[in-house]
Amino acid sequence: MKQQVFKYLSQSSTQPNEVDRLIISAFLQKNKITVKKNEFLKSFTIKENEKKEYSTLQKFISLIEKEIPKFDFEELIELFEFVVSPADRIINGAIYTPLNIREYIIKQSFNSKKDSLISSKVADISCGCGGFLFNASKQLKKQTNKTYAEIFRTQIFGLDIQSYSITRTRLLLSLLALNEGEDKKEFHFNLFVGDALEFEWKNHLKSFSGFDIILGNPPYVCARNLSDEIKLSLQNWSVCKSGNPDLYIPFFQIGVENLAENGVLGFITMNSFFKSLNGRALREYFQQKSIKFKIIDFGTEQIFKSKNTYTCICLIENTNQEFIKYYRCENKELPHQERIFDRISYAGLDSKTGWNLQDNEIISKIESTGVAFGDLYKTRHGIATLKNDIYIFNPVKEDKDYYYLQNGSLYQIEKGICKDIVNTNKLSRDISLKNLKEKFIFPYDNEVKPKLLDEKYIRDSFPKAYKYLQNKRKILDDRDKGKGDYENWFAFGRTQSLEKIKNKLFFPKMSDRTPSYIINSDDNLLFYNGQAIIGHSEKEMLLIKKIMESRLFWYYIKTTSKPYTSNYYSLNGNYIRNFGICQLDNDELDFVLNEQDRNVLDTFFEYKYDIDLR
Repeated sequence: MKQQVFKYLSQSSTQPNEVDRLIISAFLQKNKITVKKNEFLKSFTIKENEKKEYSTLQKFISLIEKEIPKFDFEELIELFEFVVSPADRIINGAIYTPLNIREYIIKQSFNSKKDSLISSKVADISCGCGGFLFNASKQLKKQTNKTYAEIFRTQIFGLDIQSYSITRTRLLLSLLALNEGEDKKEFHFNLFVGDALEFEWKNHLKSFSGFDIILGNPPYVCARNLSDEIKLSLQNWSVCKSGNPDLYIPFFQIGVENLAENGVLGFITMNSFFKSLNGRALREYFQQKSIKFKIIDFGTEQIFKSKNTYTCICLIENTNQEFIKYYRCENKELPHQERIFDRISYAGLDSKTGWNLQDNEIISKIESTGVAFGDLYKTRHGIATLKNDIYIFNPVKEDKDYYYLQNGSLYQIEKGICKDIVNTNKLSRDISLKNLKEKFIFPYDNEVKPKLLDEKYIRDSFPKAYKYLQNKRKILDDRDKGKGDYENWFAFGRTQSLEKIKNKLFFPKMSDRTPSYIINSDDNLLFYNGQAIIGHSEKEMLLIKKIMESRLFWYYIKTTSKPYTSNYYSLNGNYIRNFGICQLDNDELDFVLNEQDRNVLDTFFEYKYDIDLR
């Protein structure tokens, strides 16, 4: 842990140049490295006659000695990545890539170009503080025996949107050379500040015909955090034509289109494009090109300390191949033998519904059986008030006419404006539906398709509830960042799932095991947070409940769905809609509906799908 070091850096200055001087000076002093010639490094060296800065440096070094006993290059890279401001992390997706991941990607990429490595051009098109370029330069030095000066001048190329990141990359590479005996007055770098979404390499490099190797960790920025300007730039890339793309998605197309013929791209990035809607156009792009593609999928393993993401390594060659090579990592173990990769034909993948890469043959068999879940069953998300803690409550007490709500103060709420509601995300084998019921202020009428009540009617008929809502009006007005276009100020944020529905099969949005599925026929009972299957007879509900409780269905979820922390998986409709519902004759249907032994049902369903999961 480097808590005190990080804290000191965050408090010492908001100016990148001042922070960099502090870090570089500490690195030089701790490692007893002297700069004699390099003017760039000298400008980042704090001298003894700079009394105030030198005093700050000594305090910083004392903290380093406590928390970073061995202040090596890897610690330097991690410090550089840490001092990227939180705002820039959100906007630009900067993140530290562990050494073993960088070295693996570089080794695999370099092996593909070993016969031409002496002249290969190596680039990182979102280089951050230069970690990939640092290790690539070391490897080029080792394999070509060139000087770093020549490697930097002719073989290493970098781009980042932040000028301070390019400065840090220059510092890192200059220190690398200095540490290995090259103390030149000046190095020539091909490092540029620019937006990769718009940057034209041919305008900056003479006779540019593509890079032989592109390495990197594209920015981790989800769609909701992108500026309007960036969203506009995304429209220029065909892989961004589906859904609301995250920022990493266009970097695949940018990378491939800036590769030389037979060039190699090595990325570590999010694995969500396998199945997500916003990855559909990217999947189509790869399939149309039949590009040579190798994927190492980390599944639910967390690779990055500071980022809650699910990742994969992608190794792409700018040539054709009819299949993808795929490997699912266990315990973060990286593969070093080709024979352990599965080969999955592009022809057997569906870019529209998503790529089933893990256990492709079994998943394909499940999805080709019977009729797709999404064609038979309607799933619905729960009510969305956008401020549940205002509308939903557990009464602290009640009397004949009122529930008593504690929310800052104690409020009386007329029972006539309340309904029962359950949070179906909390369903488990240990909690009954009865124990999950809460009260819900429902400012709508009681028709099958409810309409919002008139404000005067609420004020006159339910004055206590109206007074409470008025007291919370400012909070309600701030929903959707104050830009919500609601029918009235007390209306829910969204109008989904308000109608009365007789039969509902409740289930959570995610689970770490086969969840509880509960059938409910109370048309007045509402739900939030979780999901429900609606609009079917009790017999149909019981059948799908038995199927969804099966070992086969949970296997499908674990293999194809979106992972979350602690081995939770999404049960969102997008991830279950392609599950094939097997056809049953009357005798089989009666058997399934009446059989109570889960093990017997598991065996039966696996027989029907011709799959053995034991």
